Amino acid sequence: MKIKEGFVLREILNENVVVGEGLAQVNFNKIVSMNETAAYLWKNVEGKEFTVDDLTRLLTDEYEVEEEVAAKDAAAIAAKWIEIGIAE
Repeated sequence: MKIKEGFVLREILNENVVVGEGLAQVNFNKIVSMNETAAYLWKNVEGKEFTVDDLTRLLTDEYEVEEEVAAKDAAAIAAKWIEIGIAE
C-alpha cells in the first residue's frame, strides 16, 4: 500500500494533521488528526510502498512494544488510513 498522492502531514497548532492539497483532493472535506505515533509512521512511509509488516517493524524499532501488539496496531492504522481514503 502507499499514501495517496496529494495528502501531506502538517503540524498545525502543535497538532499533527493530514490535509489534502491540490486539485485531486478538491472533494476532501475533512482534516485527519494524528497522534504522535501515527505521525511517526506516516513520516517513515510517506512516498514509499509499505506493508503492515513495515509499520509493525517501525513500531517495534521505535517503541518498547511487543511484536504482537505492534502488529495489531499497525493493521488497525493501515485499515483506518485506507477506510478514510488517505492510503491505498
